[in-house]
Amino acid sequence: MTIHYLIHLANYSDGVLYLMIAIMTVALAVIIDRFWYLRRTLLQGNGLVERLGVCQEASRAQLKALAASHPDLPEAVLLDVAIAHIGITNGEQLANRLDEATLRLAPTLDKRLWMLDTIVTLAPLLGLFGTIIGMFHAFSVLSVPGHKATAVTGGIADALVATASGLFVAMTGLLAFNALNNKVRGVLHQLDIVKVMLLNRLDGAPVVSASKADAPTKARPMPAALLD
Repeated sequence: MTIHYLIHLANYSDGVLYLMIAIMTVALAVIIDRFWYLRRTLLQGNGLVERLGVCQEASRAQLKALAASHPDLPEAVLLDVAIAHIGITNGEQLANRLDEATLRLAPTLDKRLWMLDTIVTLAPLLGLFGTIIGMFHAFSVLSVPGHKATAVTGGIADALVATASGLFVAMTGLLAFNALNNKVRGVLHQLDIVKVMLLNRLDGAPVVSASKADAPTKARPMPAALLD
């Protein structure tokens, strides 16, 4: 299969295969970006959970040190919430604030995955569209006097390449989409674990009036990796 034949196939579909290459490139970019980020987040998040797990109680200094060692993790946002409310709120009120932070983080974890979801649906339809266009070209040979039967069958074979390409892109995207969604669920599970661990370690901490409590820690901005 030469480059000239590939160009012929792309032209036979009136450029649909060129568009297929473009969406495949977008899909691969999203897959690589999200896989790298989510895998790193899960691995570092496991380390944070282990470090927090060995603490019988959590002081403000311990939580600050833990947050400083993992500033780019979504769990760092929960740690900052806990730091800001030590001695001010606990129990259900603190749980509600941690839930609020988790809800704010959740949409940032699966960002750009909608592009994969769209590509999985679009690619087969686009491939079918390219095949239909190729069929038009194949059967247009019948209007030429003295045409050969092999010209029609060869054209049909070339037209089906578009459908095969669309199915390949869709299958690749579907496998990656499900795998990345599974990693997103893993990160959300880690956030739930950190929330429960913080509540358990801050349970029973004395609550003082806001005037006597230390000044709340300034809220950490959303990690830069989540905002890209």
